[in-house]
Amino acid sequence: MKLRQVDVLTSQGSTVADAIRQIGVTEITYYRWRKEFGGLQTNQVRRIKDLEQENARLRRAVSDLTIDKMILSEASKGNY
Repeated sequence: MKLRQVDVLTSQGSTVADAIRQIGVTEITYYRWRKEFGGLQTNQVRRIKDLEQENARLRRAVSDLTIDKMILSEASKGNY
């Protein structure tokens, strides 16, 4: 994980700015990640990412089913 890499680099004597440059992200991105994921373990971050993907998949499924229901409802009324 990139946040961990910055921690390692800074513990080896690099400045935070140099460490951020070395991992290839902007300072804004680094500090946003630090705010969002700073207190979490790597496995917790992975779990959050997995849950976000599953949530997005389920939202698409519900959306598709809602559209199908609306189409069937209109068709059953003869409004086609």
